[in-house]
Amino acid sequence: MEARCAVSLVLNVHHPYVKEIPAAVQRDADLPEDAPPENLNLTPETAEESWFFETLSETYLPLLMLFDRLEADHVPFRLGLSLSPVMAQMLRDDYLQKKYTAYLDHQIDFGKQEIERLDGKPKLRLLAQHYYDQAIDRRSLFTTRYENNVFRALERYHEKRKIEFLAAPATHAFLPFFCSFPEAIQAQIETTIAYYRYSLGITPQGFWLPELGWTKELDPFLRSYNLNYTIVDSHGFVLGNPPPTRGSFFPIRTPQNIMVLARDFCACADINRMSREGPYRDNSRDIGYELPVEKLGPFVAQNGARCQTGYKYWQVSANAVGDAGEDILYDPSAAQAAAKEHARVFLENCSGRLESVGRLMGEIPLSLCAFNADSFGRHWHEGPQFLESLFRLAEDYRELQFVTPAEYLYQQPVSAFEVSLPEYSSWGDNGYAEVWLDSSNDWIYRHLNRSINRMVELTDRFSGSSSLKERAMNQAACELLLAMASDWPAFLYRQECTGYARSRLEDALQNFTTIYEALGSNYISTEWLTNLERRHNIFPHINYHVFKRKQ
Repeated sequence: MEARCAVSLVLNVHHPYVKEIPAAVQRDADLPEDAPPENLNLTPETAEESWFFETLSETYLPLLMLFDRLEADHVPFRLGLSLSPVMAQMLRDDYLQKKYTAYLDHQIDFGKQEIERLDGKPKLRLLAQHYYDQAIDRRSLFTTRYENNVFRALERYHEKRKIEFLAAPATHAFLPFFCSFPEAIQAQIETTIAYYRYSLGITPQGFWLPELGWTKELDPFLRSYNLNYTIVDSHGFVLGNPPPTRGSFFPIRTPQNIMVLARDFCACADINRMSREGPYRDNSRDIGYELPVEKLGPFVAQNGARCQTGYKYWQVSANAVGDAGEDILYDPSAAQAAAKEHARVFLENCSGRLESVGRLMGEIPLSLCAFNADSFGRHWHEGPQFLESLFRLAEDYRELQFVTPAEYLYQQPVSAFEVSLPEYSSWGDNGYAEVWLDSSNDWIYRHLNRSINRMVELTDRFSGSSSLKERAMNQAACELLLAMASDWPAFLYRQECTGYARSRLEDALQNFTTIYEALGSNYISTEWLTNLERRHNIFPHINYHVFKRKQ
């Protein structure tokens, strides 16, 4: 590494499992899931399902487009992507791909309606035209260039060594809560490793801890699966035992020989602050929440909830009030210029900070910026433009180099890593675990703990089962893994789509309990099980023995 300092971007590509198969598809054998689009109602079942389509449009397609532009212009770029198996499965799902194409068609039709509605308001009409053209471009890219498969497009950049995949637990569970149940943690890790090997033919070296949730009890688990490194939040890192002498700017090695990198608090705080300071788009103000319901058409979900249309006309409220107190229209050109300027300021700040640190170190300091991927696009519309500007402007900072975590680790001598054990931590509110365990969601864990014990019991009782019982056991494992997702308690804590989160969690737990009791009574409804397998076909190649008790 010729540069004097390094920056690593790691984006967590995850979304809760939101695939919904309409009841008509489940009931009617003549209307299968793979029926032609004209025979299916492709309106989103819920607003939460439309979030997945919005994330595709606002985050993952823009990311792929910026990769394409950088590669075409021979601009070097490197970043890490933590791709959860849940998200990978949804990206590859034919039914969701079909529904997403319909979602883009709805956006195009809605755009025509908006352009007509805003005929007497030229500035608003110009914005509507901008979103209409954008929707047409995205549909063309998704269906032709990317062949309806964002996952495969990401995989191609991995093959070119532009991005590095990090594994993540099967359903993005907050692992520190399950250390008393080793079978649950082994199920989360073994399922994801098997999925990566089956889907990509690779064994990832890095392991993403959901919500950066770390506890020292995870150290032997990671080593037992031959994983090389993970990432923790900065405060857990610097409060390790013993505290690293080089702070959060250089990795450490745990007693089990797992390399641990620290999230750079200052760099991440800079990006969070910048995303709120420019003349950026207000992503919360969608016209879908303002127009009468009868004008929204397919942007009203089948359960009656309004969905986001993608037509958003205003700047963020903190910066969007004019002299007379009126809201200010969003200006894409001004926002793009601000994103480029913020990228320049970020690189200057980061370079200066790392240069100062490097003078005190014998090694090359690292700034690791870890975020949820939808922070760039879905939550910060100009985020992909910011990232693209980072890579383009970085060529002017010869002392700084963008690397993936594994690239950085492999270029350091093993003797340079201090032995330390990070403290319990996460990147959640206040840095520990209150997001996933407080009065709003603590009721979840007694049901999860009992279900985990029951699943381990089932694997002991039915080690060699008939075909139907094996199917039931595999589906029980899927349901339990879905119930363990960190998304549901986080939604309850934040009071965000609480009804949906509670429904999905209770549904998974009830399905598991039904299978448990059916196996106990030696009667399983084949029709019920088949319908459940179609609804929750999240891990089609799962083996329930991932929950087997280790001797």
